[in-house]
Amino acid sequence: MKFWRACRNGMFLVSSSMFFCSFANAQQAPAKEAVSFDLLVTGATIVSMDADRHVIENGFLAVRGDQIVDIGQDAALHYPKGIVAKARMDASGKLIIPGLINGHTHVPMTLMRGLKDDVVLDDWLHKFIFPAEARNVTEDFVRWGSRLGLAEMIRSGTTTFADMYYFEDAVAEETKAAGIRGVLGETWIDFPAPDNKNEAEMAAYTENFIQKWHGDPLIRAAVAPHSIYTCSEKTLRDAAALARRYHAPILIHVAEMRKEFVDSLEKNGTTPVQYLERIEVLGPDVLAAHCIWTDNTDMKILAERQVGCVHNPSSNMMLASGVAPVVDQRAAGMRVGLGTDGPAGSNNDLNMMEEMDLAAKLQKTYRVDPRALGAKGALEMATIEGARALHMESEIGSLEAGKKADFVVLSLNAPNAVPMYDVYSQIVYALKGSDIETVVVGGKTLLKDGRVLTVDEPQAVAKAREYGKKVAASLK
Repeated sequence: MKFWRACRNGMFLVSSSMFFCSFANAQQAPAKEAVSFDLLVTGATIVSMDADRHVIENGFLAVRGDQIVDIGQDAALHYPKGIVAKARMDASGKLIIPGLINGHTHVPMTLMRGLKDDVVLDDWLHKFIFPAEARNVTEDFVRWGSRLGLAEMIRSGTTTFADMYYFEDAVAEETKAAGIRGVLGETWIDFPAPDNKNEAEMAAYTENFIQKWHGDPLIRAAVAPHSIYTCSEKTLRDAAALARRYHAPILIHVAEMRKEFVDSLEKNGTTPVQYLERIEVLGPDVLAAHCIWTDNTDMKILAERQVGCVHNPSSNMMLASGVAPVVDQRAAGMRVGLGTDGPAGSNNDLNMMEEMDLAAKLQKTYRVDPRALGAKGALEMATIEGARALHMESEIGSLEAGKKADFVVLSLNAPNAVPMYDVYSQIVYALKGSDIETVVVGGKTLLKDGRVLTVDEPQAVAKAREYGKKVAASLK
């Protein structure tokens, strides 16, 4: 591999067996006078996830407003006339990666964590979750569940997430307050939901929701028809039409379990993906969760339609839903991101560091090939490929000048963090959510020295305990 070395007059390129490399803005002339930034981060090993996958030793990030305005190696050498920064962060001996992107979850379900595990998906939904939601989910429930989940996501390095639940406007308000980016979908479903009892109410709520958050720098309001097995063709078409009227994303579960696949063949005469194609739902505005039961024709359609797909390894394993052919999907040109799914029954946490590790290992086991989906591929799915799945790659997913200042700082001082021979391997297979020290979104620090700054964690934890008792009592 190659990396940049500093010399007296600039940078030169040398070969090395080490993993460090950097573009360091080598052709940019040094500033002639002191420059000013809102935030300057120095001294880190920066894993950029840019197009060339540069890794920068002794790197710096310069932030102005909510954007990265410069990135390179050795800030003092790059700006010999000096730097004026409102805030500085010394990240010497630490690792910086782009903020992680959780492409699919149901965040308020933190308050049902562990409610019922070790059952198949169809039973889990219809015998336990749907009844529990009908008896317990209110706007207040959603707010407190969101606060708990947002704190958990911040702690484990998530800076953008896609969510599908009820009272999604409340989720948006809590997400905005916490400072995270959210692509947030109001659920449409063919039975009375906790917030809206029929399609007319769902449509009215969703339209107001989209209008309210239009143009917000952190929140993208979306329409979320739940799935082909809970929504009629009319509901699916109406939901997609509303989304497209406002150029809003469409979030949906697709080809999630074998039963869905078999039922679609019997009812629709084709696969779930090909059914959605036939009724004109698929397109680049669709974010499809799971995509497990997909054949070659399905994969070709999803790639051609530029549908974003989200792999959820923990959920798929926990519910024994099957294994998504991620290696084949990526080879087919599909946009494949990574998600945790909901933190209840399908995955009892929201930790994207764990999800990367499991994604790589699951593909190796599935294909009986240790070379399948390496560590770099797993990190791509949680960062730049996750951004591509959301069609947000011009804004987030990598650390480059002009993109949003969303990044995570990891300590390399814990026993599990040393020694380090390959940076991608270390991130995916060795480092944990507990190694994350700092999280920044849009230049704003959300986690500092391991402390969440934008959510009252003790209060959220106390409320979660209260709700746990209420939910348990409601099911007796």
